[in-house]
Amino acid sequence: MKFLELVWLIPLIPLAGAALMLVLGRLLDPQPPSEVAAAPGVAPAASGHGVAHRIGQHGHSAARSVISLLCPGTVFVSLLLSLGAVWELAALPGRTYEVVKFTWVAGLPFFTQSGALARFTADWGFLLDPLSSVMILVVTGVGFLIHVYSVGYMGHEGGYYRFFGYLNLFVFFMLMLVLANNYLLMFVGWEGVGLCSYLLIGFYFHKKSAADAGKKAFVMNRVGDAGFILGMLLMFSVFGSVRFREVNEALASGRFAAETAGLGVLSAIALLLFLGATGKSAQFPLYTWLPDAMEGPTPVSALIHAATMVTAGVYMVARSHLLFRLTPEASTVVAVIGAFTAILAASIALVQNDIKRVLAYSTVSQLGYMFMACGVGAYWVAIFHLYTHAFFKALLFLGSGSVIHALGGEQDMRRMGGLKDKIPVTYRTMVVGALAISGIPGFAGFFSKDEILWQIYSSPHGSKVIYLVALVTAGMTAFYMWRLIFMTFHGSPRTDPQTLAHVHESPPVMTVPLVALAVGSALAGWIGVPKLWAFLPESFRAFEHWLAPTLSAPALRASEHAHEAATEWLLMGVSVAVALAGIGLARHLYLARPERVQALRQAAGPLYTVLANKWYVDEIYDAVFVNGLGKGGGSALARFDNRIVDGGVNGAGWMTRLTSTLSIWWDTWIVDGAVRLLSFLVKAASFPVRVLHTGSVQAYALVIVLGAAVLFTWYLVR
Repeated sequence: MKFLELVWLIPLIPLAGAALMLVLGRLLDPQPPSEVAAAPGVAPAASGHGVAHRIGQHGHSAARSVISLLCPGTVFVSLLLSLGAVWELAALPGRTYEVVKFTWVAGLPFFTQSGALARFTADWGFLLDPLSSVMILVVTGVGFLIHVYSVGYMGHEGGYYRFFGYLNLFVFFMLMLVLANNYLLMFVGWEGVGLCSYLLIGFYFHKKSAADAGKKAFVMNRVGDAGFILGMLLMFSVFGSVRFREVNEALASGRFAAETAGLGVLSAIALLLFLGATGKSAQFPLYTWLPDAMEGPTPVSALIHAATMVTAGVYMVARSHLLFRLTPEASTVVAVIGAFTAILAASIALVQNDIKRVLAYSTVSQLGYMFMACGVGAYWVAIFHLYTHAFFKALLFLGSGSVIHALGGEQDMRRMGGLKDKIPVTYRTMVVGALAISGIPGFAGFFSKDEILWQIYSSPHGSKVIYLVALVTAGMTAFYMWRLIFMTFHGSPRTDPQTLAHVHESPPVMTVPLVALAVGSALAGWIGVPKLWAFLPESFRAFEHWLAPTLSAPALRASEHAHEAATEWLLMGVSVAVALAGIGLARHLYLARPERVQALRQAAGPLYTVLANKWYVDEIYDAVFVNGLGKGGGSALARFDNRIVDGGVNGAGWMTRLTSTLSIWWDTWIVDGAVRLLSFLVKAASFPVRVLHTGSVQAYALVIVLGAAVLFTWYLVR
């Protein structure tokens, strides 16, 4: 139990590295004036792709050597702890270990759906089970290789400490996401990787395109995150908890019937959570941020697109599998969105010329495959493809970075070609990755892709239409990946001769991770071979058995109940044939008869234009949301505010001033006038009296004497 008791340290160790870099890193790695002047995105050599060619010209500074050891080292330590914890987990009954460090949110009042007052609580707790164990091994294992590769690729970039600080912080949040024992703590990691993706995609913040891409990723993820938040709140109102164990116990208790007749409250929760997944895992309609994320350094593309952030949505749906099993309508939505996204992204990748954008749309398409598997109830297969995809997609991205590094920053495949003998390690490892993603038998992608196709076809929740979409997408995948290989490495060089003369293989710090990932791309799938291959020992199906305690269900595999061997062999052969056809077509067009490419483009006409412009989805979004609802709606709201709201306020002010003016006039001339008139009349009437009442004793005595004299005279005269 030694390693299991330290499971909470797995995410905290990369956090320590991130804190050290972001707080003290500037002291360790002060930027010389030359590097500050040549900020990324300003000078061509510092564009994020061409600086690695300077490796070897200048030695690493001592401070950078410390960073180069410390930051990958923290992830390596987390990897070792993860391996130890998973090893001990395998010996536990039920293979589940949960530890709560403290109560994070304690006792917030909340009314449940029934109207009862409940207390919203959430723990800072960690759950290690078969599902999260796969994720931490993928995150730390592939993440460590990407960190090592980054030492070479980013070796002479400005902001070296900042880059590794962001990478470590990213790994911390991703590990928090997959190890959390409740949805609210998962959301902390969920938002954290969103923040780090913004920082990493916009790492070259002097480039407007990079800054815009970072903002686009941040904003579009917030749209999905709003659904996640609403789903959590609705979940608590129904279940009274957001803890995985308690929610799953409630769902498995029989209190909630499957919503087969329509959409109910459980379906609403599932769809809101899936909305969050579409943002994080780049599914339609929230996928357009991911291709733009190519503006970040290539190691960032590998980290985000291969093993971490974009797989978070798949992990969350798999973690919520009991909820989705009770909501077949919502699961159908998941499968349909996944299928549509897969073929949409694959069609765009067919004609892209930027080597990284081909891989970006490939990632979107492969994520669609994973959601198709989730939608038909094959959750373990979705995680299996997530696991194999991490190897070959990280390999392909890092290999593309090696190509870009060799060409001094060039990313356009139309200006490549003939590189296979100049950068042989990169070429051979990328061929392995291309074979894996194409689904060629024996390589990792074959096992997971073929199992997804079989589950879609044979599952009671599957669909023949979705199967055909997935099959066509598989053929497209093989075509565009080998189009990339042939355009980049084969044929006549199309590179500028001066650049071509300096092309050389990447240093070992970059090629060793490529070789390690190539080994994984070749061998990782052999722990999940089809049940049809009964001639192999049961240990070759270890992946499914490992996940069974977490993703178990009455029908974990449709083939266990209705295993049609002949049909499965046939479908397996069809999928391989489609993949080989895609490879063959790519070879014919881009190697044997490249002159036919232009003729094919002209024949395609508007279709090629539409694909080259990515189905104009970005333009539609700009027209509807940016210029329409954004600028147009903002202008309309501004006019409403100026004319109606402010007009009402100004009108109220004018009326107040008018009424106050009338009130002042009335008060001054009527009320005060009446008072002044009355006082004047009183004053006038009192004038005779005031004349006599002088207040002088002498005057009063004189009047008395005169009065007495008058009276006396009148008396005598009378």
